[in-house]
Amino acid sequence: MIDVFLEQRLDRPVESALVRSLSLAAQDCFDRHRVAWQGSLLARDGRHLLCHFRAPDLESARIGLRRAGADVGSLWAGTLHDAPGLEAAALAGANVVVERRFAAPVSVAAIQALEDAGAACLQHHRVRFLRTLCAADHRRMHCLYHAPDAESVRLAQHQAGMPVTRIWACRRIVPPASTPAP
Repeated sequence: MIDVFLEQRLDRPVESALVRSLSLAAQDCFDRHRVAWQGSLLARDGRHLLCHFRAPDLESARIGLRRAGADVGSLWAGTLHDAPGLEAAALAGANVVVERRFAAPVSVAAIQALEDAGAACLQHHRVRFLRTLCAADHRRMHCLYHAPDAESVRLAQHQAGMPVTRIWACRRIVPPASTPAP
């Protein structure tokens, strides 16, 4: 099984309850293609969504999501990289996403080295790194943080010299307890 991510930029804002209900309504289709919804991050303004799935391969995810009615134009396989010692409770506190896009492939280790070098900036702004989602082509990363607000992350990233494409505050949406969570 691999990790698969679906990004959606939405014309109209949506609510967390709608994301959860659509994901649960697609469960039969997901089951047929062995796609498991792990959770989603919804921008506070409701206009950007990042969904995490586990699937046997990218094509199974593409078929299952398409049949469930999703636009799969921005579907990508990737890997998860957690902060050392990350606990599930801390991950539940993720409230800011930093998007990073690169013209050439970049390793997670290279970005982590920059992050480590800027640790004082993160600490000063009370920003805690939690997890990186890295695309298989290494040209896209989404990093999750817990912070007082998105502006704190923006300041810390800028002061640490981190590459940033976009920063947004988010809400975490997880499957019901009976479904495996990230």
